[in-house]
Amino acid sequence: MNSGVSGAVRRAQRVGFLLMDQFTLISLSSAIDPMRVANLLSDRELYQWRLIGSGESEQVSSDGVRVKLDHTLSDDVEFDLVIVVGGIDIERTVQKADLAWLRKQSQRGAQMGALCTGSYALASAGLLNGYECSAHWDCLTLLTEQFPGIDFNSQLYTIDRDRMTCTGGTVPLHMMLAMMSKRHPQSLVDGVADMLVCERHRTDVEMQVIPMWSRKVEVQPKLKEVLQLMEANLEEPLALQDLAKYVDLSRRQLERLFLKHLHSTPSRYYLKLRLDRARRLLKQTSRSIVEITSMCGFVSTTHFSRCYRKYMGVSPKSDRAQGIPAAFQIFESELRAEGAELKP
Repeated sequence: MNSGVSGAVRRAQRVGFLLMDQFTLISLSSAIDPMRVANLLSDRELYQWRLIGSGESEQVSSDGVRVKLDHTLSDDVEFDLVIVVGGIDIERTVQKADLAWLRKQSQRGAQMGALCTGSYALASAGLLNGYECSAHWDCLTLLTEQFPGIDFNSQLYTIDRDRMTCTGGTVPLHMMLAMMSKRHPQSLVDGVADMLVCERHRTDVEMQVIPMWSRKVEVQPKLKEVLQLMEANLEEPLALQDLAKYVDLSRRQLERLFLKHLHSTPSRYYLKLRLDRARRLLKQTSRSIVEITSMCGFVSTTHFSRCYRKYMGVSPKSDRAQGIPAAFQIFESELRAEGAELKP
């Protein structure tokens, strides 16, 4: 495997993308295009990439696009960097053959990476032990529950020695730019970013977006801090008075911020976060309902089931059995309606 050094690289880096069934196409494209542009701007081949999958000739993405494969798992190929492209239902799509192939590539000295939920495959193959890594927020609950010994974070991407992992979407573009900055002059990296209309190269210390609130409260630091406190204290919920005190606001001021920016009362929003975590635990882990009740800050299974049924329209037990996540539209529309009716 080539060492990561600045300046010219003697031969092209060989990159293999292992596509899981239902992989996210945007993540794959965001990772490949920086290499394509780097080759174009350098007027020589700095990178070679190949697509690998368990299918005979193609792999299907989450949006139904069929991608032709360059190799199957049975082909004897070697790479400098192997990147798993995850997507929907990663726990079910990863197969033993995928894990065996990943271990073989790692044993041969390849650097290993993952996009979106692909970190689950690396973790399942035992290739993330002792490493810090990132993954899409929708997969973090599953990962932390199944692999407690791995240091998962909430960063956009992580490059830790010979492991590089990221959250998905367009973030692979930024991770690949960071990788390139260790191998090539900054002028080339900047040129790639400019060609891809990337106005700002996001760093690995940036946190991934949390659904619903992050964009809305970007200009409201105190509200953002309260939401982070709520996220960090789901098992033992903090009292509203304590939340307000932590950010030097009165309870009334905090309620006004929630109504103005999130159209909800703090208590109802806090409940939504706890139910959201409960739903993920139900869908992604084998934890019992009693355990989930405690982990999400409910005093009893009766109280938890009543709240869950009210806002999800189905009991926790039934929702787990269905296999399809219950929608939050009813709850969210109710939050908006309540926010519109309540006045500061």
